[in-house]
Amino acid sequence: MSQTIAVLNQKGGVGKTTTAINLAAYLATNGYTVLLVDLDPQGNATSGLGLDKQNLEGGTYDLLLGRRDCATLVKPTNVEGLYVLPTNANLAAAEVDLVSEPNREHALKRGLGVAAYDYVLIDCPPALGLLTINALVAAKQVLIPVQAEYYALEGLGQLLQVVQRVRQGLNNHLEILGVVITMFDSRTSLSDQVLQEVRKHFGDKVFKTLIPRNVRLAEAPSYGKPIFDHDKWSKGARAYKHLAKEFVHRTQKGN
Repeated sequence: MSQTIAVLNQKGGVGKTTTAINLAAYLATNGYTVLLVDLDPQGNATSGLGLDKQNLEGGTYDLLLGRRDCATLVKPTNVEGLYVLPTNANLAAAEVDLVSEPNREHALKRGLGVAAYDYVLIDCPPALGLLTINALVAAKQVLIPVQAEYYALEGLGQLLQVVQRVRQGLNNHLEILGVVITMFDSRTSLSDQVLQEVRKHFGDKVFKTLIPRNVRLAEAPSYGKPIFDHDKWSKGARAYKHLAKEFVHRTQKGN
């Protein structure tokens, strides 16, 4: 049975999509079948895996509105075992178009059905609107990337409140899988201060693996490749490889 994890932070620029892409890719290289659902109208997960988001025949928008089945929309990637449910700017209209739909918060869960993948990762938009609620209803767990920068914790309280409300009213199985620190710079005291602050709030929910600030990581999406295809010896590649192992350990516990 597949495990569905929403990758979420309502702040932009925290490494959310970078984490979704590279975690999904490393899971696939470890022999797992993975579906990456691009639920962000910016479509960065789509283009970051080499698909042309300007020329899609269909995507997440069509799934949410019930116009197409998941199997007809999913695209293979250059990474064996990794598939993507792509999107483009059309998805921005989904929040409006879903308003009049019955059980609109369950649209993504309905569309995905019983996904035939080991893992389904949902790259959420940087907002706490209806698209994100759909992700939280469909997911079993939430992975929160937090950048090691000033104001890192700003807004996280609101995010956790939304998760709690969804748990109480729409998905009582939802839980926080963990928090991953991104853009960590070991040369600065600020990064370490943020790390300690996050650990104080989240305890053992914080992943041990720290994702560094890394030029090769930042440039990989422009080539439409995950980091191990772009530069597998980079610090960023090694970090996501370790994160994938830690991620598997956490998600397989108790299974």
